Amino acid sequence: MTTSTTSSQGTGTKVFAYVRVSGKAQVEGDGFRRQEAEIQAYAKANGLEVVEMYREEGISGTASEADRPAFQDMVTAILRNGVRTVIVEGLDRVAREYRVQELLLTYLASKGIALIVARTGENVTEALMADPMRRALVQMQGVLSELEKNMLVKKLRQARDRKREEQGRCEGRHAFTKETLPDALRSVLEAIRRLRRRKPGQVQRTYAQVAEELNRQGHTSSKGLPFTGANVQNLWQRYRRLI
Repeated sequence: MTTSTTSSQGTGTKVFAYVRVSGKAQVEGDGFRRQEAEIQAYAKANGLEVVEMYREEGISGTASEADRPAFQDMVTAILRNGVRTVIVEGLDRVAREYRVQELLLTYLASKGIALIVARTGENVTEALMADPMRRALVQMQGVLSELEKNMLVKKLRQARDRKREEQGRCEGRHAFTKETLPDALRSVLEAIRRLRRRKPGQVQRTYAQVAEELNRQGHTSSKGLPFTGANVQNLWQRYRRLI
């Protein structure tokens, strides 16, 4: 799989191009050159600017989107930068089997991506959406994608909640506010602040020295273990703004 930056003449609507050959021997043959020439000619005639050419090298026409690295890279780039149109030489470059064609076209349409065939000038996505049954499949694909996304978000939220309960904190954010800070943790933090306070003529205690004093006073970590200098430093840096 390779990607090349290219440009047809003019500064029209930006589009991507997708080319594919199924045999390894075809990679160095005329297949890519023929497809690219047809696409560039169509783009020039219609005031379009091909800004990226995605080349699927040695990929069978029966492969799904998951087995097409260039196709996946193209969709990712489209969703990221706003380009919403893809040109292919012919539908057989998308897939030779009708079933696979329909799956890939439905996938593109569900992402709001238009597919144009340079050989005929047809906007295949528009034709697909004009058919009520096929449009329903596209909408179903979009609903399933949204459902999958929501389920993933829910799982991540549940995992964060479990981690917060087990460790009293969650990666990347404070688990507590000033109002919800547990009394035991507040007591430890106040002790750290008191022990770290520098008195006139004295050197400030290190975190290791503070940990030693906390242990002597009977304080323990949330897991019931003695404090270490690293424990004290992490606690203080994470929660000192809450006291």
